[in-house]
Amino acid sequence: MTEKLTLAQSDEKTLLVRLSGTWTLSDGVPPPDEILAQIGDRSGVRRLAFDSGDIGEWDNGLLIFLRKVAAACGQNDVSLDAAGLPQGAQGLLELATAVPAADTAHDPMETSLLNLVGDVSLRMTRSWAESLSFIGEAFLSFLKLLRGKARFRARDLWVQMRMCGADALPIVTLILFLIGIILGFSAAISLRMFGAEIYIATLVGVAVVREMAPMMTAIILAGRSGAAFAAELGTMTVNEEIDALRTAGFSPMEFLVLPRLLALGLMMPLLTLYADFMGILGGALVSKSLAGISYTLYMQQTIEALDATQFFLGAIKAAIYGILVAVAGCMRGIQCGRSASAVGTATTSAVVTGIIYVIVASAVTTFIFTILGY
Repeated sequence: MTEKLTLAQSDEKTLLVRLSGTWTLSDGVPPPDEILAQIGDRSGVRRLAFDSGDIGEWDNGLLIFLRKVAAACGQNDVSLDAAGLPQGAQGLLELATAVPAADTAHDPMETSLLNLVGDVSLRMTRSWAESLSFIGEAFLSFLKLLRGKARFRARDLWVQMRMCGADALPIVTLILFLIGIILGFSAAISLRMFGAEIYIATLVGVAVVREMAPMMTAIILAGRSGAAFAAELGTMTVNEEIDALRTAGFSPMEFLVLPRLLALGLMMPLLTLYADFMGILGGALVSKSLAGISYTLYMQQTIEALDATQFFLGAIKAAIYGILVAVAGCMRGIQCGRSASAVGTATTSAVVTGIIYVIVASAVTTFIFTILGY
């Protein structure tokens, strides 16, 4: 060993480490290789003690050395007696070893398939229970609103309506106009084989108004407003602002969630009507350029194919989608954990959950409307 570090066997099972001289990073710290080798010999050392009576100046270099030795003792079931260390080093070493490092490199292959299935099942059960509880609380808050007893600021509702409505117009314009172009192009290619290009307007109009406009607008807002709701409420959860509201006697469901549900539920039908127009406009552009159909003839054919009922059904779907997207975003925000990474997880989960809700609701509403003859 070096002059700074010597080893002695105080008894059969105890290794005594004598430290002397200066233990600083600038002067160099001897490696603990020989200590680690003796600790690793399970038939020998069972206890490690220190004698630092001759030690001089020390800094983080000593702590790094001690941390490596302490980790080796923990791995080999060797008791560490730090009483012989400087008092400051004892406290710092205790802090460094108080919380073990998290094992983030867990190999999923080490877990049995039965355990994985069980974990997934438990998580899904808890998730469904939490979702039903949240939806129930939201419904009760809505009933209080109908009775005029819900407490929230009207200004918050108007702000959320602007954010969900007017601020979303540019992205809705772009996406639905391109959707109309895509549908028009696909219809033109298929109908050209039958000489029925005039029905491009019918196909695009019905597809956009009944399905594509409500669904695509909802998906856009799931990635935009739903994610924003989750991030806002998740950050408030982390900062304990929601706990402060409860302490002050305010219901977070009424004060925070209800305005967002109302805003998205009211704005989605209006955005969908605007999206209908943009999708039809995109189809008209394609029919004019590919099939030579005039805009006037295209609009006449669209009016013949569509009536107020089609727009009304699309608006009903849009309102349902909007409420579901708002529920997903607010639910994940309220359920957010207490760390910064939890906010990102909640935001991602809100988008995924909102899109799933929209797709399932689209299938259910389409089936119901078909059964009813619409």
